[in-house]
Amino acid sequence: MINPSLLLRRAIQIDAVVSGAMALLLSFAAGMLAPLLHLPEALLLESGLFLIAYAALVGWLGTRATMPKLLVLVIIIGNALWTLGSIGLLFSDAVTPNLLGQIFVAAQAITVGVFAELQYIGLRRSAAAQAA
Repeated sequence: MINPSLLLRRAIQIDAVVSGAMALLLSFAAGMLAPLLHLPEALLLESGLFLIAYAALVGWLGTRATMPKLLVLVIIIGNALWTLGSIGLLFSDAVTPNLLGQIFVAAQAITVGVFAELQYIGLRRSAAAQAA
């Protein structure tokens, strides 16, 4: 268990809020977004459903006074993998999004990558504070 730095706590809390908003958008508007972005509706819907569980987990974690270091690492690595997977999706032949779809995928990838970086820095600050 670690005592999270303020940066780690805030990065996790904001991740939960943004992921929750994206979960609602993708879960309830996948049918509207799919033709607008030229992305498969199933991909959008399944991503949204996954994000509901993810946002709940990260939201719960953000309320803890101490955090399991392993769970924090899993979230950071998961965010980094989501970012790489999103960028990889754009360069694959698996989907053919239009320009708006490409911007949508790239923007969410950048956002998740920023969360991973802030969480990593916050984790290092937490460890440094405990060592002192």
